[in-house]
Amino acid sequence: MENMIQTLAISALPVVFAITLHEAAHGYVARYFGDPTAWQAGRISLNPLRHIDPLGTIVIPILILLFSGGDFLFGYAKPVPVNFGRLRHPKRDMLWVAAAGPAVNLLMALIWALLLKWTLMLPVGFFSVPLLEMSKLGVTVNLVLMVLNLLPLPPLDGGRIAVSLLPMSLAVPFSRLERWGFPILLLLLFTGVLGKLLQPLVGTLVWVIVALFGIG
Repeated sequence: MENMIQTLAISALPVVFAITLHEAAHGYVARYFGDPTAWQAGRISLNPLRHIDPLGTIVIPILILLFSGGDFLFGYAKPVPVNFGRLRHPKRDMLWVAAAGPAVNLLMALIWALLLKWTLMLPVGFFSVPLLEMSKLGVTVNLVLMVLNLLPLPPLDGGRIAVSLLPMSLAVPFSRLERWGFPILLLLLFTGVLGKLLQPLVGTLVWVIVALFGIG
């Protein structure tokens, strides 16, 4: 139990920032391309409290972490409201709005990797050990969230990117999958298929970052 409490304490900051800044990025880019909906709702903010969903950002990640013995983590923030019809070029600009979230996760993974590199140079102590574990988790969580959201399944970001890129004759029927997207995702999660899809992709990205930063 004590180890689980330590895991939760170390996980809190990386998980909250990974989930909430992902959503803030969608709102910021949507405003840039003409949709002020998220800005008007006060959701373009770096303050995680504006994006936290009590169930998806706190309760669900804690329960999954507990029931998986600390081996798996999943959660979500309050979706940022985006009215794609208010974008200057809805179908084209949808791509950039959708890609903003995963792009921010990649940026955060690199920042955590930089912090990890710095932490490895510190003497082992009360401060450096938890910071080391937090940095490792920060890299992993952001890469998992990035890869997960890039899966071509509406309403995930990858699904919206696919809708943007497909010709209209295919984009319209493909976008209708959105109502089934979350049930499909849960099915993939609980059957283990999602893990098998994510693991090699995330593992490859971790290897690239380790090599890039020269992390031993």
